[in-house]
Amino acid sequence: MYLSALVGNILIIVITRVDAALHSPMYFFLKNLSFLEIGYTTSTIPQMLVNFLTKRKGISFLGCATQMYAFSLLGITECCLLAAMAYDRYMAICHPLRYTTVMSWNMCFLLSAVSWLTGVLLALGQTTFIFTLPYCGPNRINHFFCDLLPLLKLACVDTFKNEIAIYIIAVLFITVPFLLIVTSYVQILHTIFKMPSAGGKRKTFSTCCSHLVVVTLFYGSGIATYLRPKVFYSSSSNKNCLLSLTH
Repeated sequence: MYLSALVGNILIIVITRVDAALHSPMYFFLKNLSFLEIGYTTSTIPQMLVNFLTKRKGISFLGCATQMYAFSLLGITECCLLAAMAYDRYMAICHPLRYTTVMSWNMCFLLSAVSWLTGVLLALGQTTFIFTLPYCGPNRINHFFCDLLPLLKLACVDTFKNEIAIYIIAVLFITVPFLLIVTSYVQILHTIFKMPSAGGKRKTFSTCCSHLVVVTLFYGSGIATYLRPKVFYSSSSNKNCLLSLTH
């Protein structure tokens, strides 16, 4: 599955660069998403496979911090990129005459840069916040990688402030982009339903199907993992959610 994810995303990047017909904003964001997915899966799966296939189950303190930073950075960035892709589809379908003017290459690069910069800064703050906590041991993480909530359970101090910070970031950068995506698709569906041709409706909606599938899987897993009240948190259910989120 890991190799399939790597090969598939590399092929998408290569094809969208080589084929001049795919040099459009939609495929620019898709290329960004594929690059992000390569990093997303690589941040967790290789270490998990080592743990499964060998007797070595440990990870260094620095390695754990690096893994959590990479996963948080890419997760937050993906939330923002998916919202940018929804906005691109909204402009293409609902305002086709203004599309080329609004979705210029400068706008595409700006949306992409803001998405990545948001991920870099928030992940840095979050990782620093967690890894400056005291850990008394035994430092055994009940998870297959260094994630936020399992690490907080190992801290020797009250982590209420950290949990609130994680929840606020999750609300802002999972829920808000998700609401922007929902709003975009409400407008898209309204425009599609007004089209006179059934064939035109199907063709237009087909350009959004793959994006909707990714949004459903990614946000469904993210909300189930990070926006549940603490009383409903369980390690086993979180592992299942994160497996879905990672793939």
